[in-house]
Amino acid sequence: MRIIYHLVPQAVWEQAPPGPYRDSSLAEEGYLHCSNPEQVEAVANRFFASVDHLLVLHLNADRLGGLVVDEAPSLPPTDPFAGQLFPHIYGAIDRIAIVAVTALERDEFGTWHLP
Repeated sequence: MRIIYHLVPQAVWEQAPPGPYRDSSLAEEGYLHCSNPEQVEAVANRFFASVDHLLVLHLNADRLGGLVVDEAPSLPPTDPFAGQLFPHIYGAIDRIAIVAVTALERDEFGTWHLP
């Protein structure tokens, strides 16, 4: 079983309606951004540094079927994420694929970490 991770501000998650979860990026870009385990903290600190409460959805990629595609972002070669593959979900997240929801924690310097 492959687990991938989707970051979401706690307030956004709490306001999400029942049923399949749709992040704003699905409407804007056509897919939801996800991370592999070793990418979660770097993504959280780069894109969610100003968020007060951040959750990570643990997703069973097998339950998402063919919606998951591993792709490299379009970034300059000097970007720290250049050349890495990230899982993108081309559709809404069926809640049956969510196997856990956990809060990220900040250290004394304000850096996000998985608990």
